[in-house]
Amino acid sequence: MDGALTKAPLGGEKTGPNPTGRAKSGVKRSLLTEGHGVPISLTIDGANRHDLKLVRTILEHLVVERPAPTPEHPQGMCLDAGYDYTAVYTTLQEFGFTAHVRSRGDEAKAVKREAGFKARRWVVERTHSWMNRFRRLLIRLR
Repeated sequence: MDGALTKAPLGGEKTGPNPTGRAKSGVKRSLLTEGHGVPISLTIDGANRHDLKLVRTILEHLVVERPAPTPEHPQGMCLDAGYDYTAVYTTLQEFGFTAHVRSRGDEAKAVKREAGFKARRWVVERTHSWMNRFRRLLIRLR
């Protein structure tokens, strides 16, 4: 799960300054993907909304039936340090997920230490990138 700031999809040029700037105009797209990057839940809110406020909403709106986690087959949730809050851990536990929260620095160290180590949370960022390219294509086709 991860969030990304983007311009409003149909806002055109009237949406204000860059969404990564302090004005925070545009939208925040919070995306949950499965392990290969296929989107399984998406929620959109104002750009000034904190990621931790969208966790419950995105988990309540899964578009696929999820198998129940078991001790033999627990279900993990890879998150970045922006989700390192007690409320997030509590919500994930309520939905049966095991939280795996790492900072970017921790993952970079693991990549250097372990041959073949793959940072798993980057899959969702790759999907965000694909969605941005798709949005730009749709705008050009209008």
